[in-house]
Amino acid sequence: MKLYDYNGASNPRRVRIFIAEKSINIETIQVDLASGQQFSDEYKKINPYCVVPTLLLDDGTAIGEVPVICRYLEEIYPDHPLIGSTAEERAIISMWERRIELDGYFSVVDATRNSNSNLKGHAVTGPHSYEQIPALAERGKKRTFSFFEDLNSLLEKHSYAACDHFSIADITAVVAIDLAKKRLDITPDSALTHLHRWYKAVSARPSMKA
Repeated sequence: MKLYDYNGASNPRRVRIFIAEKSINIETIQVDLASGQQFSDEYKKINPYCVVPTLLLDDGTAIGEVPVICRYLEEIYPDHPLIGSTAEERAIISMWERRIELDGYFSVVDATRNSNSNLKGHAVTGPHSYEQIPALAERGKKRTFSFFEDLNSLLEKHSYAACDHFSIADITAVVAIDLAKKRLDITPDSALTHLHRWYKAVSARPSMKA
């Protein structure tokens, strides 16, 4: 297998952390998003949606979308499960991971893509051109602050984002927080003690360096 990656992007980082947690060795190939390599004819043959990451299987099958790639890897490398070990646990973890992605990660992405001057004409990922909408950037920032508060409340009840052990939900949450800091200069308020306790713990995991 080969993973088409870009070290400076957050979506591939979610997969890299997942891979590191499972101690899987997968060859990576860098796609230079900064120079527009994702729009090249060569890469379009692999992923016509022009995004990373893409997991290319040995038989040439290309799999895109972070949750789908992670689910595939979980199935073929079931040891140290990150999406749950029972039907109920898989449902609970997937539910929280989806909510964190929608309310947190996508809020940060929306704010970033609609405000970053380098993304003019590319406010939405993919092969089509869309102009930035400043109002969406402001809404994304407000939703990000709400996400911090909601996550803090969730972590008051659990050691981790979805249950009492580390999972894919924690990966999505920590990447969302790191992206907010890096791209929007937004960080959780110091009063959100449960979030900060959790963040300190998960950020110390070796996989976070992936």
